[in-house]
Amino acid sequence: MIITKTPFRMSFFGGGTDIQSYFKEYGGAVLSTSFDKYCYVTVRHLPRFFEYKTHLTYSRMEYVNEYDEIQHPAIRNAMKLLDMHEIRLTYDSDLPARSGLGTSSSFAVGMLNAFYALKGKYADKRKLADQAIYLERVLCNEAGGWQDQIAASFGGFNRINFDSEGYEVLPVIISPEKKTLLNQNLMLFFTGFARFSADIQRANKMEDSSQFTKLNQIHEFVDIAEKILTDKECCLDDFGRLLNDSWKIKRQISSAVTTDSIDAIYERGIKAGALGGKLLGAGGGGFLLFYVQPEYQENVKKAMSDLLYVPFEFENEGTRVIYYSPESYESPEKTQ
Repeated sequence: MIITKTPFRMSFFGGGTDIQSYFKEYGGAVLSTSFDKYCYVTVRHLPRFFEYKTHLTYSRMEYVNEYDEIQHPAIRNAMKLLDMHEIRLTYDSDLPARSGLGTSSSFAVGMLNAFYALKGKYADKRKLADQAIYLERVLCNEAGGWQDQIAASFGGFNRINFDSEGYEVLPVIISPEKKTLLNQNLMLFFTGFARFSADIQRANKMEDSSQFTKLNQIHEFVDIAEKILTDKECCLDDFGRLLNDSWKIKRQISSAVTTDSIDAIYERGIKAGALGGKLLGAGGGGFLLFYVQPEYQENVKKAMSDLLYVPFEFENEGTRVIYYSPESYESPEKTQ
């Protein structure tokens, strides 16, 4: 039996520039972190006592005998990709799916990590990220960028650069004191609205060249934000103000990015004292992130009293196997 633990990600700046059609021509960059909310994937080989050969448990249950019977596209394609047979897989999570935190990509990374471990093979973080990107963007043909899979696999507070050659992951060199203060000044609220990221990406037409002017502006914010974090002379509160500036541009991309209800919630937060914030993910709902100075945090909590407040801390480990118990297994072909 294998159990993997994979973090969710929080993207601050640069979202959208990680889409291949953009960064292959212009280059891209994302500033993001993983944090201490996780998905867990448990995998073992299914004993041969049942009428079915594979048992899957996520938001629904599936009992199947062939790959093509599997309804979940990521599981179906991952099992084909790694030649997995007779599996019992269970998915569990600290936070809901379709919430703007890269949950589907974290699942993809954690599942691949578990499959490799079950086969007795080691896959490093880059290999897991690369294969999760291939799984979601190519095999499953889902619209979107590359940042989620990379952040879930590598973990930590990073700048991820993209170009025609691929990507590089660069840890942001920020003092422990400043990093702690940033964590303390960020407040996360669940709006209760959620949609599939791929659907939002298609509605936003992020791969359309007509959006590239706005993406160029979003790209520029990454350098500014990184300087605020790494330069001792820069005021950290400017990070919050920059979030507000970036959000104003992002919400112009498409009507699918936000809704009247989310705009109203955001304005409540700003009026209560938040310096800035953003809707995490592709848009359309999920989690709202605010940068709030300590003296205004109670005001913001009161203004958001109808929403669920989710405390969190940054994490640095990325995906990992937290339980490994080898088991003897022979493929169906060898037992015949």
